[in-house]
Amino acid sequence: MTSHRPPASLGFLELERGLAPGEKPPQTYPGSLLNPDTYDFPIIIETVEGAWADRVIRGDPSLEPAYVTSAQRLVERGAVAVIANCGFAIRHQAAVAASVNVPVALSSLLLIPTLLRQLPPGAKLAVLTADSTHCSEGLFGIDDPAERARIVVGGIEGGKLLDNEMQRPPRRTLVSEIEDDVTACVTRLRRRYPHIAAFLCECTAFPLVSPIIRRLTGLPVFDTVMLSRMLFTSAAWTESFETNQRTLAEIVKDRDEGAYLDRRVKVFTASRWAPAAGSPAPSSDACQSTSTMSDGKTS
Repeated sequence: MTSHRPPASLGFLELERGLAPGEKPPQTYPGSLLNPDTYDFPIIIETVEGAWADRVIRGDPSLEPAYVTSAQRLVERGAVAVIANCGFAIRHQAAVAASVNVPVALSSLLLIPTLLRQLPPGAKLAVLTADSTHCSEGLFGIDDPAERARIVVGGIEGGKLLDNEMQRPPRRTLVSEIEDDVTACVTRLRRRYPHIAAFLCECTAFPLVSPIIRRLTGLPVFDTVMLSRMLFTSAAWTESFETNQRTLAEIVKDRDEGAYLDRRVKVFTASRWAPAAGSPAPSSDACQSTSTMSDGKTS
């Protein structure tokens, strides 16, 4: 009998929003990280208890057990990969990855080493973050000082989005306000660093304005939505392969059982019609008569 498993989904570790038990979260914007319509696959969400934005951004080690517990819940619910709704959760990457048996990518900052290798040696990678005062080099995964020098950071501290997110509970920010914060940051960075060749959005609200950054600069822009799609696609393929393997095994088993039953019927039929020792075999007319009677057409 086939066991029923939850559907393969992408699991998100959500920030604390101060919602009462059973209270529905505010509706998300189209194209945002936690909007189900952003993806062509299912998503599931677990709130990390106590993970208010100000604690996650500044870095609070005491949140690590809550991140681990929430990630494990996601996997139990069917998550084939785990993402976080705040790039600063990268501080808990190692602990969460060690606690579950699915791929984990808690921040787009994990892409930095790969993106640097895609760019010319003299080019710079610009990291767009919610708070540049806490987006330190230690989060980049780069040990070489020369490579670190190729990374420039711009933040939107002082803007509307960060101010709203640091409240308890957070206040809603309009997409137009996010656009104003981010485009101003991009303009400042490009004026100061003319050799920027690509942008990476740390903040998980920035995918809402990634298309605008691309149009404004004509440069590649990477964000957490892109990372989410890549992670799920790679993990879901494995899940699909395993499911297909199980299905194939069941088909083979059913086929073998069917062949066994077929052989048993043939043995029974042969033994039923086998003539006793010394007696003649039944004639074809007798067989035909019996067959007709079994059909209920003659008596």
